[in-house]
Amino acid sequence: MRSKGLYFENIALRWLKAKGLKLVAKNYHSRSGEIDLIMLENKTLCFIEVKFRNNRAFGGAAYSISKSKQGKIIQTALSFLSQQNKYRQLPKRFDALLIEPGPGAKDDIEWIQGAFESDTTI
Repeated sequence: MRSKGLYFENIALRWLKAKGLKLVAKNYHSRSGEIDLIMLENKTLCFIEVKFRNNRAFGGAAYSISKSKQGKIIQTALSFLSQQNKYRQLPKRFDALLIEPGPGAKDDIEWIQGAFESDTTI
């Protein structure tokens, strides 16, 4: 299952780089969890959760980023920022990149900028 996740994270990374984002970290881990991609879009630091779903049943990929998962991502972002002083003053955003089956052999990719927000100051 992990290799499948890495496969779709690499698709997401290439897609976002083509949109002009720059990679800061990939699969950043802390005690709280993991952030798939941390990237810069101009001067905004983006914490990006990549989700793939085989079908759109039960809300599809977007539905799978629960409040609990959001909390883990936020705590992991705080951990990252505590170690990376140079990014602390930048605007920050929590995004989701959703990959779902599309028509034919091509997958649909949807980038939701600001998919969720933090209740704490980041």
